[in-house]
Amino acid sequence: MAGSRTLIAGDYHLCAGGIVKLLLTSAGVKNPSIRQAVVDLLGKPIEEADALCIPTAGYGHPMGSPAGAWRFITGQATTPMCELGWKSMGVLELTALPSIGTERWLPWVEQADVLLANGGDALYLCHWMRQCGLADLLPSLHEKVWVGLSAGSMVMTPRIGEDFVGWKSTTGSDETLGVVDFSIFPHLDHPALPENTMADAERWAATLSNPAYAIDDETAVKVVDGVVEIVSEGHWRLF
Repeated sequence: MAGSRTLIAGDYHLCAGGIVKLLLTSAGVKNPSIRQAVVDLLGKPIEEADALCIPTAGYGHPMGSPAGAWRFITGQATTPMCELGWKSMGVLELTALPSIGTERWLPWVEQADVLLANGGDALYLCHWMRQCGLADLLPSLHEKVWVGLSAGSMVMTPRIGEDFVGWKSTTGSDETLGVVDFSIFPHLDHPALPENTMADAERWAATLSNPAYAIDDETAVKVVDGVVEIVSEGHWRLF
């Protein structure tokens, strides 16, 4: 489907009640429709919202680098997240959190309106969300908004599929947090990713036992209270 904004209600559900509001993007806030979805989730202008960005996933990907993390944090990447004009911006590096204790960093999360999760490796991000305790806290963060890009979105799904396994967990599984019950194939038909065609997405989806979306960089999946809405100025497909 292309150039559409479609509401899908009742078919899918969150696997944990009362959880953060989700905006699961392929490549950040790439167009006005996705930006408006951010505002809708926040319930106020971006300029009045406090944000924390999470660069962690980038370190687990073979193409990740310190420069990539810097570009994400400073808004110099091609995946708009941190540069949207937030009232305030901080960095929440998940690998550091276990060493300082929940009582130190939880207030930072509680004071933020939105968490911005970078792309990279979804399994690595999942590992550190569990290690630091953020994954366990998600059900209590029902007033927060989570905006993910690529791996930062895929981490909320039940599985990423073998095609996207890079960093390997101790279990060897492709399972992620399972906050939602559908998987995501990002960067559909991206010109720099010849392995991300619709045919590739269809083969990937056939290996999964749950519903799945293939979304291009102009598309996001918005999830609030069990209602899934596709926000798109591009194209996508539900398998």
